[in-house]
Parts: sequence; C-alpha cells; structure tokens
Amino acid sequence: MTTPPVKPQYSSPEEAARIYLLPNLFTAGNMLCGFLAIKNCIEARFTTLTADGRADHYIMAVWFILFACICDLFDGRVARATKRESLFGAEFDSIADTVSFGVAPALMACFLVIKPEVTENVQLITWLLAFIYLLCAGVRLARFNVLTNPLVPGNERRAAGGDFVGLPSPAAAGMIASLVLVLSKIMEGEGPLDVAVKDWSWILLPLMLIISFLMVSNVRFPSFKKLDWTARARTRGFILIIIVGAVVFRYPQYSFPAIFLGYIGFSIFRHVFLLKKSEMDPAPDDDDEPVSKV
Repeated sequence: MTTPPVKPQYSSPEEAARIYLLPNLFTAGNMLCGFLAIKNCIEARFTTLTADGRADHYIMAVWFILFACICDLFDGRVARATKRESLFGAEFDSIADTVSFGVAPALMACFLVIKPEVTENVQLITWLLAFIYLLCAGVRLARFNVLTNPLVPGNERRAAGGDFVGLPSPAAAGMIASLVLVLSKIMEGEGPLDVAVKDWSWILLPLMLIISFLMVSNVRFPSFKKLDWTARARTRGFILIIIVGAVVFRYPQYSFPAIFLGYIGFSIFRHVFLLKKSEMDPAPDDDDEPVSKV
C-alpha cells in the first residue's frame, strides 16, 4: 500500500523561515542563559578567584541553566497560543537547547570534577562522559525534530499522544545542574563548593551516563503540552500547586532536584506499567474477524 504524499504546510521557504518575535525572544533568552552559564563556569575555572568566588560562579551557572529551562518551557507554548509556529522556530529552539542543555551542563560537570590533583585517567573518563552526554543531547534534539517535522507522515498522531520519546534535554540538564545546588547546601559551612563536589564526584559521573542513556532511550516522558493558562484544576489540585510553589520558593536547593528526579522516576514507572499493560492486553490482529452469533 502506497503512502499518500504529505501536503506541505508552508507555501514557500520564506513562510517556513518566518521569524515571529515573541516566541523567538524566549528562545533567544534560553540561548543567552546557556551562554551566561558557560561564561560563569569558565570564570570559576580560569580566573583568579577565592574559593567562595568560584562557588558563587558555579551556583550562578546552575541558576542560568534553570532559567533556560523556564524560557524553553514558554517559547513553544507562546508559539502555539499565538499560532506563530514555524520551522525556523523549531530549528532555532534546538540550537539554543544544544547550548543551554548540552554544552553548559557538560562543561560545568567537567570543571567541577577535574582538579589538578586528579590523574590523567580520571580526566580522560570525565571528558569522555561529558562528550557522551553532549552527543546524546544532540541526538535527542535531532530525533525530536524528525518526529515533529510537519512533512513526516503520522506527525499529527504523534503530537496528539502528548509524550516525548526519550528524556527531554531541559529535564536532563536540570537534573545535573540542580544536584550542584544540593551539594552546595549539604556542604554549606564545611568548605568551598569545589571541595565538596570533588568529594562527591562519583555521583556526577554515573548520573551523566544514566541521563545520557535516558535521552536516547524509547522511554516515554509526559510533555504536559495540553496544560496551558486555560486548563482547569480541581480545588485540591489548585491548593497543591500553591503549596508546591511555596515550597520551591522557600527551599529551592532541594525542591528543584526533587522535581526533576520525581519527573524522571514517575515517567520510568509509568512506561514500565504501560508496557506490562500492553503485554497483558494485546491489541487484536487486523486479520481477526469477529464471529457472528446465530
């Protein structure tokens, strides 16, 4: 059976490459936050600063990565709400994500773990794991662009499913970056941040490897695209959102890691549950015909 040709959604290349101001401003803000995160990591590593000064730069880099996550959360929603989606916006968003959620967290992890006293083997392994993370983030973003391209048959059905295939790169970067906030809070008053992370470097490296695998896996993660400003909420749900917001505002060092870890854990549990459910209730074959009762 021949697949019918896909009808283009754009009448010309100029229409597909059209730059809409409001959503792309959020994307540019995403890229700016990623750039500033990289800048703070470089300054913490290569400038003559005190231990407290280096710690402040690393923590600022973490916050810039988290701000980039917020910008990335709004650019697509603004584009859909204002009906200003374009292929340019999709490609621009992926480039910004590569900077903010690929290069920035990988560089920050390397600078925090690699110290002058570590061996060359540890340095090589750290850089290798950082590149694997960056590579998986790039593959994840490229696959997302293919699965959401309007010229690919079945794109509408995938979009209606409301799931991401593989861990989204903002959640991956947020998980790595927010862990640094936890370490800074735990080791507060016990020494500078770079000393604390050096003692806990065995956590950062395997975490990067696990997250890299999840980004290129087939695990389905909820996208929450259907949640917007017009979404309705029950009274208990509304109160719960207010409480969560207050907790995040009061204890950001612990709240952000808990949110990202909860999202990852819930998605994996949900994926396993759906797989078991599909095995227990297999879909009927097309060749099977219902038996009529006389």
